[in-house]
Amino acid sequence: MLLTTVEDPSKYGVVLSDTAGQIQSFVEKPQVYIGNKINAGIYLLHRDILKRIPLKPTSIEREIFPEIAKEKKLYSMDLEGFWMDIGQPKDFLTGIRLYMNFLKSKNSNLLTTGPNIVGNVIIDPEAKVDPNATIGPNVTIAKGCVIESGVRLQNACIMKGATIKKNSWVCGTILGWRSTVGKWVRIEGITVIAGDCTIGDEIFINAAMILPNKDVKTSLTEKGQIIM
Repeated sequence: MLLTTVEDPSKYGVVLSDTAGQIQSFVEKPQVYIGNKINAGIYLLHRDILKRIPLKPTSIEREIFPEIAKEKKLYSMDLEGFWMDIGQPKDFLTGIRLYMNFLKSKNSNLLTTGPNIVGNVIIDPEAKVDPNATIGPNVTIAKGCVIESGVRLQNACIMKGATIKKNSWVCGTILGWRSTVGKWVRIEGITVIAGDCTIGDEIFINAAMILPNKDVKTSLTEKGQIIM
């Protein structure tokens, strides 16, 4: 198991190891400082571990690894270099930006180019993007998406089957599978719209979290609102 060092370990599960790297225990979101090493999510495992995993929803981090640690068979190494928690929306979008910067320097033919493409952008060949939409920088558009005329996208991840209708402005947003953004919508801040949601026409959304299968008909002007 690879470990990484973080400034605020209280947000994560801390991993305690001895000087030889043998993992002693896991402490979930400690409220007092006991260490700053956390699970980086990268493992080298023997195939026998599959025998320990029951045929039901199971967390290997919370259910399997602690048992192996009790048997003194689990070891850690420090991860060298950069690490980011892409489970956080802001970091997820940052990860996309960093990945596309890497592609630009190493494999730029994977990036989309065109007259209305600004900066680094990836558009799936099966997405339909109107030539009068302006896309980028730091935007990914997945298979089956529809982006209509006049749309402006920046720093956004548009997932499979999503639609953004005419003249909407979307920035800093993760738009989930099959969700629809109406006409003349403005979305800003770090906003997450889950799958199968519908955002009505002429709506303003400011840094909101919208759970699946929601129909948003009024503006969310106050930052940090959660629609459940």
